[in-house]
Amino acid sequence: MVSKNPPFSAMPSAGCDNATAEGAALLLPEHAGDVVDAPRGGGSASVLGAVFNVSTSVVGAGIMSIPAAMRVLGVAPALALIAGVAVLANAAVDFMLRYTRGAPSYAALMDDAFGRAGAKLLNAFIAFNGFGTLTVYLNIIGDVMSGAATGGVEAHSGVLQEWFGSHWWTSREVVLVAAAAILLPLVLRKRVDSLRFTSAISILLAVVFMLISLGIALYALFKGTATMPRMLPDFSRLSSPFELFTAVPVIVVAFTFHFNVHPIRAELSKTSDMKTAVRISLVLCAAIYAAVGFFGYLLFGDATMADVLANFDRSSGAGVPQALNDAARLSYALHLVLVFPLLLFSLRVNVDELLFPGRRPLAADTRRFVSLTVVLMAVLYALAIAIPSIWTLFEYSGSTFAVTISLIFPGAIVLRDVHGIAKRKDKALAATMIVLAVVTSSIAIASNIMSSISDKVRGGDVSSR
Repeated sequence: MVSKNPPFSAMPSAGCDNATAEGAALLLPEHAGDVVDAPRGGGSASVLGAVFNVSTSVVGAGIMSIPAAMRVLGVAPALALIAGVAVLANAAVDFMLRYTRGAPSYAALMDDAFGRAGAKLLNAFIAFNGFGTLTVYLNIIGDVMSGAATGGVEAHSGVLQEWFGSHWWTSREVVLVAAAAILLPLVLRKRVDSLRFTSAISILLAVVFMLISLGIALYALFKGTATMPRMLPDFSRLSSPFELFTAVPVIVVAFTFHFNVHPIRAELSKTSDMKTAVRISLVLCAAIYAAVGFFGYLLFGDATMADVLANFDRSSGAGVPQALNDAARLSYALHLVLVFPLLLFSLRVNVDELLFPGRRPLAADTRRFVSLTVVLMAVLYALAIAIPSIWTLFEYSGSTFAVTISLIFPGAIVLRDVHGIAKRKDKALAATMIVLAVVTSSIAIASNIMSSISDKVRGGDVSSR
Protein backbone atom coordinates (compact mmCIF):
# COMPACT_ATOMS: atom_id res chain seq x y z
CA MET A 1 0.00 0.00 0.00
CA VAL A 2 1.06 3.58 -0.43
CA SER A 3 2.44 5.26 2.63
CA LYS A 4 0.65 8.36 3.78
CA ASN A 5 2.33 11.10 1.85
CA PRO A 6 1.16 14.67 2.32
CA PRO A 7 -1.20 15.35 -0.59
CA PHE A 8 0.45 16.80 -3.64
CA SER A 9 -2.27 19.42 -3.83
CA ALA A 10 -1.38 20.60 -0.34
CA MET A 11 2.31 21.04 -1.08
CA PRO A 12 3.87 24.51 -1.16
CA SER A 13 4.19 26.28 -4.46
CA ALA A 14 7.31 25.89 -6.57
CA GLY A 15 8.87 29.15 -5.40
CA CYS A 16 10.93 29.07 -2.24
CA ASP A 17 9.25 32.23 -1.08
CA ASN A 18 5.97 30.30 -1.01
CA ALA A 19 7.34 27.36 0.96
CA THR A 20 5.74 27.12 4.35
CA ALA A 21 7.68 26.49 7.55
CA GLU A 22 5.86 23.22 7.91
CA GLY A 23 6.92 22.10 4.43
CA ALA A 24 10.51 23.15 5.01
CA ALA A 25 10.63 21.20 8.25
CA LEU A 26 9.95 18.01 6.34
CA LEU A 27 13.40 18.22 4.79
CA LEU A 28 15.95 19.74 7.15
CA PRO A 29 19.00 21.47 5.62
CA GLU A 30 22.02 19.58 4.43
CA HIS A 31 25.39 20.91 5.60
CA ALA A 32 28.75 21.32 3.89
CA GLY A 33 27.67 19.28 0.92
CA ASP A 34 27.36 16.08 2.93
CA VAL A 35 24.17 14.26 3.74
CA VAL A 36 23.30 15.04 7.35
CA ASP A 37 20.55 13.07 9.00
CA ALA A 38 17.76 15.16 10.37
CA PRO A 39 17.77 15.03 14.20
CA ARG A 40 14.14 16.01 14.45
CA GLY A 41 11.10 16.87 12.40
CA GLY A 42 11.43 13.94 9.98
CA GLY A 43 8.82 11.32 9.25
CA SER A 44 8.58 7.87 10.76
CA ALA A 45 8.20 5.75 7.63
CA SER A 46 10.46 2.72 7.21
CA VAL A 47 13.02 2.14 4.49
CA LEU A 48 10.85 -0.72 3.25
CA GLY A 49 7.91 1.65 2.86
CA ALA A 50 10.10 4.08 0.92
CA VAL A 51 11.30 1.24 -1.31
CA PHE A 52 7.66 0.43 -2.03
CA ASN A 53 6.84 4.05 -2.90
CA VAL A 54 9.92 4.55 -5.10
CA SER A 55 9.37 1.25 -6.90
CA THR A 56 5.73 2.15 -7.52
CA SER A 57 6.87 5.48 -8.98
CA VAL A 58 9.36 3.75 -11.28
CA VAL A 59 7.40 0.76 -12.57
CA GLY A 60 4.68 1.95 -14.90
CA ALA A 61 3.81 1.93 -18.58
CA GLY A 62 7.49 2.11 -19.54
CA ILE A 63 7.86 -1.59 -18.83
CA MET A 64 5.64 -2.38 -21.83
CA SER A 65 8.21 -1.04 -24.33
CA ILE A 66 11.30 -2.66 -22.78
CA PRO A 67 10.93 -5.84 -24.94
CA ALA A 68 10.70 -3.66 -28.07
CA ALA A 69 13.81 -1.76 -26.98
CA MET A 70 15.56 -5.11 -26.56
CA ARG A 71 14.43 -6.08 -30.08
CA VAL A 72 16.07 -2.93 -31.47
CA LEU A 73 19.30 -3.13 -29.43
CA GLY A 74 19.79 -6.82 -28.83
CA VAL A 75 19.91 -8.38 -25.37
CA ALA A 76 23.43 -7.42 -24.26
CA PRO A 77 23.31 -3.69 -25.18
CA ALA A 78 19.78 -3.41 -23.75
CA LEU A 79 20.84 -4.89 -20.41
CA ALA A 80 23.86 -2.60 -20.33
CA LEU A 81 21.65 0.41 -21.09
CA ILE A 82 19.18 -0.52 -18.33
CA ALA A 83 22.03 -0.81 -15.83
CA GLY A 84 23.66 2.42 -17.03
CA VAL A 85 20.47 4.48 -16.82
CA ALA A 86 19.79 3.07 -13.34
CA VAL A 87 23.27 4.17 -12.20
CA LEU A 88 22.76 7.66 -13.63
CA ALA A 89 19.32 7.89 -12.00
CA ASN A 90 20.88 7.04 -8.64
CA ALA A 91 23.56 9.71 -9.13
CA ALA A 92 20.91 12.31 -10.05
CA VAL A 93 18.86 11.54 -6.92
CA ASP A 94 22.02 11.75 -4.80
CA PHE A 95 22.66 15.22 -6.22
CA MET A 96 19.06 16.27 -5.52
CA LEU A 97 19.20 15.10 -1.90
CA ARG A 98 22.58 16.75 -1.29
CA TYR A 99 21.37 20.13 -2.56
CA THR A 100 17.90 20.02 -0.98
CA ARG A 101 18.75 22.26 2.01
CA GLY A 102 15.15 22.58 3.17
CA ALA A 103 13.48 22.67 -0.26
CA PRO A 104 10.15 20.83 0.08
CA SER A 105 9.92 19.88 -3.60
CA TYR A 106 11.94 19.42 -6.78
CA ALA A 107 10.58 22.73 -8.09
CA ALA A 108 11.71 24.52 -4.92
CA LEU A 109 15.16 22.99 -5.42
CA MET A 110 15.24 24.44 -8.94
CA ASP A 111 14.04 27.77 -7.53
CA ASP A 112 16.99 27.76 -5.12
CA ALA A 113 19.46 27.16 -7.95
CA PHE A 114 17.95 29.13 -10.84
CA GLY A 115 15.21 31.32 -9.37
CA ARG A 116 11.53 31.32 -10.19
CA ALA A 117 12.25 30.90 -13.91
CA GLY A 118 13.97 27.59 -13.19
CA ALA A 119 11.11 26.42 -10.99
CA LYS A 120 8.51 27.31 -13.61
CA LEU A 121 10.54 25.58 -16.32
CA LEU A 122 10.59 22.41 -14.23
CA ASN A 123 6.84 22.73 -13.60
CA ALA A 124 6.30 22.90 -17.35
CA PHE A 125 8.54 19.92 -18.09
CA ILE A 126 6.90 17.78 -15.40
CA ALA A 127 3.49 18.78 -16.76
CA PHE A 128 4.39 17.85 -20.34
CA ASN A 129 6.02 14.60 -19.19
CA GLY A 130 2.87 13.84 -17.19
CA PHE A 131 0.68 14.41 -20.23
CA GLY A 132 2.86 12.02 -22.23
CA THR A 133 2.95 9.32 -19.57
CA LEU A 134 -0.77 9.40 -18.82
CA THR A 135 -1.60 9.42 -22.52
CA VAL A 136 0.47 6.25 -22.82
CA TYR A 137 -1.55 4.74 -19.96
CA LEU A 138 -4.80 5.43 -21.80
CA ASN A 139 -3.32 4.12 -25.05
CA ILE A 140 -2.36 0.83 -23.43
CA ILE A 141 -5.82 0.50 -21.90
CA GLY A 142 -7.31 1.16 -25.35
CA ASP A 143 -4.95 -1.33 -27.01
CA VAL A 144 -5.84 -4.06 -24.52
CA MET A 145 -9.59 -3.58 -24.59
CA SER A 146 -10.22 -2.47 -28.21
CA GLY A 147 -7.08 -3.30 -30.15
CA ALA A 148 -5.32 -0.98 -32.54
CA ALA A 149 -5.24 -0.28 -36.26
CA THR A 150 -2.40 0.88 -38.50
CA GLY A 151 -3.31 2.69 -41.70
CA GLY A 152 -6.92 1.62 -41.31
CA VAL A 153 -5.92 -2.06 -41.04
CA GLU A 154 -6.34 -3.84 -37.71
CA ALA A 155 -2.90 -4.47 -36.21
CA HIS A 156 -4.25 -6.51 -33.32
CA SER A 157 -7.57 -7.13 -31.66
CA GLY A 158 -8.65 -6.20 -28.16
CA VAL A 159 -10.16 -8.34 -25.42
CA LEU A 160 -13.67 -6.97 -25.92
CA GLN A 161 -13.53 -7.60 -29.67
CA GLU A 162 -12.31 -11.15 -29.12
CA TRP A 163 -15.04 -11.85 -26.61
CA PHE A 164 -18.02 -10.04 -28.16
CA GLY A 165 -17.02 -9.12 -31.72
CA SER A 166 -16.78 -5.67 -33.28
CA HIS A 167 -19.52 -3.29 -32.12
CA TRP A 168 -19.75 0.44 -31.56
CA TRP A 169 -19.39 -0.11 -27.83
CA THR A 170 -16.13 -2.04 -28.28
CA SER A 171 -14.53 0.78 -30.26
CA ARG A 172 -11.45 2.56 -28.90
CA GLU A 173 -13.25 5.89 -28.48
CA VAL A 174 -16.08 4.42 -26.42
CA VAL A 175 -13.78 2.27 -24.31
CA LEU A 176 -11.59 5.26 -23.43
CA VAL A 177 -14.69 7.28 -22.47
CA ALA A 178 -15.70 4.41 -20.17
CA ALA A 179 -12.17 4.27 -18.73
CA ALA A 180 -12.26 8.03 -18.06
CA ALA A 181 -15.62 7.63 -16.31
CA ILE A 182 -14.23 4.86 -14.11
CA LEU A 183 -11.14 6.92 -13.31
CA LEU A 184 -13.00 10.12 -12.47
CA PRO A 185 -14.00 9.16 -8.88
CA LEU A 186 -10.40 8.18 -8.18
CA VAL A 187 -8.74 11.25 -9.69
CA LEU A 188 -11.13 13.52 -7.76
CA ARG A 189 -9.67 12.33 -4.45
CA LYS A 190 -7.81 15.22 -2.80
CA ARG A 191 -5.50 13.10 -0.67
CA VAL A 192 -2.93 10.64 -1.97
CA ASP A 193 -3.22 8.39 1.06
CA SER A 194 -6.91 7.80 0.23
CA LEU A 195 -5.66 5.75 -2.74
CA ARG A 196 -3.43 3.46 -0.70
CA PHE A 197 -5.71 0.42 -1.07
CA THR A 198 -6.11 0.76 -4.83
CA SER A 199 -2.35 1.22 -5.07
CA ALA A 200 -1.77 -2.01 -3.15
CA ILE A 201 -4.06 -3.83 -5.58
CA SER A 202 -2.22 -2.28 -8.53
CA ILE A 203 1.13 -3.64 -7.33
CA LEU A 204 -0.41 -7.08 -6.89
CA LEU A 205 -1.73 -6.94 -10.45
CA ALA A 206 1.69 -5.94 -11.79
CA VAL A 207 3.20 -8.95 -10.01
CA VAL A 208 0.48 -11.18 -11.51
CA PHE A 209 1.34 -9.90 -14.99
CA MET A 210 5.05 -10.58 -14.53
CA LEU A 211 4.44 -14.08 -13.17
CA ILE A 212 2.10 -14.95 -16.04
CA SER A 213 4.60 -13.63 -18.59
CA LEU A 214 7.41 -15.57 -16.93
CA GLY A 215 5.30 -18.73 -16.87
CA ILE A 216 4.39 -18.44 -20.55
CA ALA A 217 8.04 -17.85 -21.51
CA LEU A 218 9.27 -20.82 -19.47
CA TYR A 219 6.56 -23.02 -20.98
CA ALA A 220 7.64 -21.93 -24.47
CA LEU A 221 11.24 -22.81 -23.64
CA PHE A 222 10.19 -26.20 -22.30
CA LYS A 223 8.15 -26.96 -25.43
CA GLY A 224 10.93 -25.74 -27.71
CA THR A 225 8.72 -23.13 -29.40
CA ALA A 226 10.74 -20.11 -28.25
CA THR A 227 13.48 -18.59 -30.38
CA MET A 228 16.62 -17.48 -28.60
CA PRO A 229 16.83 -13.65 -28.81
CA ARG A 230 19.70 -11.89 -30.57
CA MET A 231 22.43 -10.80 -28.19
CA LEU A 232 23.54 -7.94 -30.48
CA PRO A 233 21.64 -5.62 -32.83
CA ASP A 234 20.87 -6.74 -36.38
CA PHE A 235 22.00 -3.77 -38.48
CA SER A 236 20.42 -5.24 -41.61
CA ARG A 237 17.00 -4.59 -40.07
CA LEU A 238 17.79 -0.96 -39.24
CA SER A 239 17.36 1.93 -41.64
CA SER A 240 20.42 3.55 -39.99
CA PRO A 241 22.79 2.72 -37.13
CA PHE A 242 21.48 5.87 -35.43
CA GLU A 243 18.13 4.10 -35.05
CA LEU A 244 19.68 2.32 -32.06
CA PHE A 245 19.52 5.60 -30.15
CA THR A 246 15.70 5.63 -30.37
CA ALA A 247 15.67 2.96 -27.63
CA VAL A 248 17.52 5.22 -25.18
CA PRO A 249 14.55 7.55 -24.42
CA VAL A 250 12.36 4.50 -23.77
CA ILE A 251 14.70 3.33 -21.00
CA VAL A 252 15.07 6.87 -19.62
CA VAL A 253 11.28 7.22 -19.36
CA ALA A 254 11.14 3.92 -17.49
CA PHE A 255 13.46 5.34 -14.77
CA THR A 256 11.96 8.83 -14.47
CA PHE A 257 10.59 9.21 -10.94
CA HIS A 258 12.52 12.24 -9.71
CA PHE A 259 9.48 14.44 -9.10
CA ASN A 260 8.43 12.01 -6.33
CA VAL A 261 11.77 12.03 -4.50
CA HIS A 262 10.90 14.85 -2.09
CA PRO A 263 7.43 13.61 -1.05
CA ILE A 264 8.85 10.16 -0.31
CA ARG A 265 11.89 11.60 1.49
CA ALA A 266 9.55 13.67 3.67
CA GLU A 267 8.29 10.48 5.33
CA LEU A 268 11.75 9.35 6.43
CA SER A 269 13.69 10.59 9.46
CA LYS A 270 17.07 10.40 7.72
CA THR A 271 18.28 11.34 4.26
CA SER A 272 20.60 8.31 4.31
CA ASP A 273 17.50 6.11 4.52
CA MET A 274 16.21 7.66 1.31
CA LYS A 275 19.49 6.99 -0.47
CA THR A 276 19.31 3.36 0.64
CA ALA A 277 15.70 3.04 -0.47
CA VAL A 278 16.46 4.52 -3.90
CA ARG A 279 19.37 2.15 -4.49
CA ILE A 280 17.36 -0.91 -3.48
CA SER A 281 14.44 0.20 -5.64
CA LEU A 282 16.61 0.87 -8.69
CA VAL A 283 18.25 -2.56 -8.43
CA LEU A 284 14.83 -4.19 -8.01
CA CYS A 285 13.25 -2.28 -10.90
CA ALA A 286 16.26 -2.84 -13.18
CA ALA A 287 15.96 -6.58 -12.51
CA ILE A 288 12.22 -6.48 -13.28
CA TYR A 289 12.81 -4.54 -16.50
CA ALA A 290 15.56 -6.92 -17.59
CA ALA A 291 13.40 -9.99 -16.89
CA VAL A 292 10.27 -8.64 -18.60
CA GLY A 293 12.32 -7.40 -21.56
CA PHE A 294 14.15 -10.69 -22.02
CA PHE A 295 11.15 -12.98 -21.64
CA GLY A 296 8.93 -10.74 -23.76
CA TYR A 297 11.53 -10.72 -26.53
CA LEU A 298 12.06 -14.45 -26.07
CA LEU A 299 8.35 -15.08 -26.64
CA PHE A 300 7.73 -12.84 -29.64
CA GLY A 301 11.16 -12.25 -31.22
CA ASP A 302 11.22 -9.79 -34.10
CA ALA A 303 7.40 -9.62 -33.97
CA THR A 304 7.59 -7.86 -30.58
CA MET A 305 5.40 -4.75 -30.72
CA ALA A 306 6.05 -1.37 -29.13
CA ASP A 307 3.39 -2.28 -26.55
CA VAL A 308 4.19 -5.90 -25.72
CA LEU A 309 0.69 -6.37 -24.29
CA ALA A 310 -0.55 -6.20 -27.88
CA ASN A 311 1.35 -9.42 -28.62
CA PHE A 312 -0.91 -11.32 -26.26
CA ASP A 313 -3.97 -10.85 -28.47
CA ARG A 314 -3.47 -14.28 -29.97
CA SER A 315 -1.59 -17.43 -29.08
CA SER A 316 2.01 -16.74 -28.22
CA GLY A 317 3.00 -19.86 -30.15
CA ALA A 318 3.65 -21.77 -26.95
CA GLY A 319 0.33 -23.59 -26.90
CA VAL A 320 -0.83 -21.54 -23.93
CA PRO A 321 -4.61 -21.10 -23.56
CA GLN A 322 -5.86 -17.73 -24.77
CA ALA A 323 -7.43 -17.20 -21.35
CA LEU A 324 -3.93 -16.96 -19.89
CA ASN A 325 -2.93 -14.40 -22.52
CA ASP A 326 -6.06 -12.39 -21.69
CA ALA A 327 -5.25 -12.59 -17.98
CA ALA A 328 -1.80 -11.11 -18.66
CA ARG A 329 -3.26 -8.21 -20.64
CA LEU A 330 -6.11 -7.46 -18.26
CA SER A 331 -3.96 -7.61 -15.12
CA TYR A 332 -1.59 -4.94 -16.35
CA ALA A 333 -4.29 -2.79 -17.92
CA LEU A 334 -6.12 -2.71 -14.59
CA HIS A 335 -2.80 -1.99 -12.86
CA LEU A 336 -2.45 1.14 -15.00
CA VAL A 337 -6.04 2.18 -14.23
CA LEU A 338 -5.25 2.09 -10.51
CA VAL A 339 -1.87 3.85 -10.80
CA PHE A 340 -3.26 6.58 -13.09
CA PRO A 341 -4.73 8.73 -10.24
CA LEU A 342 -1.36 8.87 -8.43
CA LEU A 343 0.40 10.32 -11.47
CA LEU A 344 -2.44 12.73 -12.12
CA PHE A 345 -1.79 14.31 -8.70
CA SER A 346 1.66 15.43 -9.84
CA LEU A 347 0.38 16.61 -13.23
CA ARG A 348 -2.49 18.56 -11.69
CA VAL A 349 -0.42 20.41 -9.09
CA ASN A 350 2.24 21.41 -11.63
CA VAL A 351 -0.34 22.67 -14.12
CA ASP A 352 -2.07 24.56 -11.31
CA GLU A 353 1.18 26.23 -10.28
CA LEU A 354 1.78 27.27 -13.87
CA LEU A 355 -1.73 28.61 -14.53
CA PHE A 356 -2.68 29.94 -11.09
CA PRO A 357 0.47 31.04 -9.23
CA GLY A 358 -0.06 32.51 -5.78
CA ARG A 359 -3.61 31.17 -5.38
CA ARG A 360 -4.73 29.34 -2.27
CA PRO A 361 -3.94 25.59 -2.16
CA LEU A 362 -5.73 23.61 -4.85
CA ALA A 363 -7.28 21.19 -2.34
CA ALA A 364 -8.94 24.13 -0.59
CA ASP A 365 -10.60 25.37 -3.78
CA THR A 366 -13.08 22.68 -4.79
CA ARG A 367 -14.31 24.47 -7.88
CA ARG A 368 -10.80 24.98 -9.27
CA PHE A 369 -9.81 21.44 -8.29
CA VAL A 370 -12.76 19.78 -10.05
CA SER A 371 -12.60 22.04 -13.11
CA LEU A 372 -8.88 21.49 -13.61
CA THR A 373 -9.27 17.73 -13.16
CA VAL A 374 -12.05 17.49 -15.74
CA VAL A 375 -10.12 19.62 -18.25
CA LEU A 376 -6.98 17.50 -17.80
CA MET A 377 -8.94 14.29 -18.32
CA ALA A 378 -10.51 15.70 -21.48
CA VAL A 379 -7.11 16.74 -22.87
CA LEU A 380 -5.62 13.33 -22.07
CA TYR A 381 -8.53 11.62 -23.82
CA ALA A 382 -8.03 13.77 -26.93
CA LEU A 383 -4.29 13.02 -26.95
CA ALA A 384 -4.89 9.27 -26.60
CA ILE A 385 -7.19 9.32 -29.63
CA ALA A 386 -4.89 11.55 -31.69
CA ILE A 387 -1.58 9.76 -30.84
CA PRO A 388 -2.27 6.02 -30.48
CA SER A 389 1.39 4.89 -30.72
CA ILE A 390 3.08 4.53 -27.33
CA TRP A 391 6.51 4.11 -28.98
CA THR A 392 6.19 7.53 -30.63
CA LEU A 393 5.21 9.12 -27.31
CA PHE A 394 8.05 7.43 -25.44
CA GLU A 395 10.58 8.44 -28.09
CA TYR A 396 9.74 12.13 -28.10
CA SER A 397 8.76 12.52 -24.44
CA GLY A 398 11.82 10.57 -23.33
CA SER A 399 14.13 12.54 -25.64
CA THR A 400 12.94 15.87 -24.27
CA PHE A 401 11.02 16.11 -21.01
CA ALA A 402 12.02 12.88 -19.24
CA VAL A 403 15.73 13.17 -19.97
CA THR A 404 15.71 16.80 -18.80
CA ILE A 405 13.89 16.04 -15.55
CA SER A 406 15.98 12.98 -14.69
CA LEU A 407 19.47 13.93 -15.91
CA ILE A 408 19.93 17.48 -17.22
CA PHE A 409 18.31 19.48 -14.39
CA PRO A 410 20.06 17.54 -11.55
CA GLY A 411 23.37 17.95 -13.37
CA ALA A 412 22.74 21.66 -13.91
CA ILE A 413 22.02 22.14 -10.20
CA VAL A 414 25.45 20.71 -9.37
CA LEU A 415 27.24 22.81 -11.98
CA ARG A 416 25.41 25.91 -10.74
CA ASP A 417 26.59 25.05 -7.19
CA VAL A 418 24.92 28.01 -5.46
CA HIS A 419 25.99 26.71 -2.03
CA GLY A 420 29.62 26.03 -3.03
CA ILE A 421 29.54 22.38 -1.93
CA ALA A 422 30.26 20.53 -5.17
CA LYS A 423 33.48 18.56 -5.42
CA ARG A 424 35.46 18.29 -8.64
CA LYS A 425 34.29 14.72 -9.25
CA ASP A 426 30.67 15.84 -8.72
CA LYS A 427 30.98 18.48 -11.41
CA ALA A 428 32.70 16.04 -13.75
CA LEU A 429 29.89 13.52 -13.30
CA ALA A 430 27.23 16.21 -13.67
CA ALA A 431 28.80 17.46 -16.90
CA THR A 432 29.03 13.88 -18.21
CA MET A 433 25.35 13.30 -17.45
CA ILE A 434 24.33 16.43 -19.32
CA VAL A 435 26.54 15.69 -22.35
CA LEU A 436 25.31 12.08 -22.60
CA ALA A 437 21.69 13.21 -22.27
CA VAL A 438 21.97 15.96 -24.88
CA VAL A 439 23.93 13.89 -27.41
CA THR A 440 21.82 10.72 -27.22
CA SER A 441 18.54 12.64 -27.19
CA SER A 442 19.57 14.80 -30.15
CA ILE A 443 20.53 11.73 -32.19
CA ALA A 444 17.29 9.96 -31.21
CA ILE A 445 15.15 12.95 -32.20
CA ALA A 446 17.02 13.37 -35.50
CA SER A 447 16.69 9.65 -36.23
CA ASN A 448 12.95 9.76 -35.49
CA ILE A 449 12.44 12.74 -37.78
CA MET A 450 14.45 11.17 -40.61
CA SER A 451 12.60 7.89 -40.20
CA SER A 452 9.24 9.68 -40.35
CA ILE A 453 10.27 11.55 -43.51
CA SER A 454 11.55 8.32 -45.08
CA ASP A 455 8.29 6.52 -44.26
CA LYS A 456 6.25 9.31 -45.84
CA VAL A 457 8.42 9.26 -48.97
CA ARG A 458 8.08 5.48 -49.30
CA GLY A 459 4.35 5.77 -48.74
CA GLY A 460 4.09 8.43 -51.42
CA ASP A 461 6.11 6.32 -53.87
CA VAL A 462 3.88 3.32 -53.28
CA SER A 463 0.65 5.31 -53.66
CA SER A 464 1.83 6.91 -56.89
CA ARG A 465 2.40 3.60 -58.60
